Amino acid sequence: MIYEFEGKTEREAIEEAASQLGLETDEFDVEIMESQSGSLFKKGKVRIRVHTHGQDEGDIAVQVQAPRQEMVPAASAARETAEPGEPLVPNDEFELKMIEWVKTVVEKMGYPAKVSVLFREEKKIGLKIETDNTAMIIGKKGKNIDALQLLANVYAGRQGREDVKIILDSENYRIRREESLVRIAYESAEQVRKTGRSVLLEPMNPFERRIIHTTLNDIVDIETKSEGDGLYKQVRVMFRGRK
Repeated sequence: MIYEFEGKTEREAIEEAASQLGLETDEFDVEIMESQSGSLFKKGKVRIRVHTHGQDEGDIAVQVQAPRQEMVPAASAARETAEPGEPLVPNDEFELKMIEWVKTVVEKMGYPAKVSVLFREEKKIGLKIETDNTAMIIGKKGKNIDALQLLANVYAGRQGREDVKIILDSENYRIRREESLVRIAYESAEQVRKTGRSVLLEPMNPFERRIIHTTLNDIVDIETKSEGDGLYKQVRVMFRGRK
């Protein structure tokens, strides 16, 4: 299903899309359709196209005309994060089941592992996988851990917890990957600015592509768009001239 949203910034449009659709921001794919920088006399505008999967076909357009008035998160949305060497204690049967499920699957893959709660926040739980075979668990470009995370979320849904997003990590891969993507985004933008030619990045999942889009969104002479089909698409970084 395809939706279109508009906001003064890419982040605002994405947040509105997540709110309107009732999804987490990493559960849908975003394509930047239009991006106009603001000026003293004119507000900026970003128009995005959101692709969701597993729903009935149809189109709907929603526009964001003003910023949200209530931006203070509720107390329930506070994030609990484990201290180094001191994982969070599972606080219910669901978390215990998720820990046991992930541990069992990884061990059936042939890699003994310890699984613990890394963080928890409203509608999201992070699980940490500790193993001597981290490289195999993560896989090339994180594809193994992404696949395992997808299965973990399917299992969570079968436990009646479709409302909770499960995030799997190992040796801080998620943080390291995000830092790497931000660096790639800036390096690609600089290359495009010097040569005037676009750069097509490696295939990425929706969350990774969103990091590229968001990182470069405020650079006035650079624009980005996703290309390809399926879950793993490529981001093209393009030069649009100085304004």
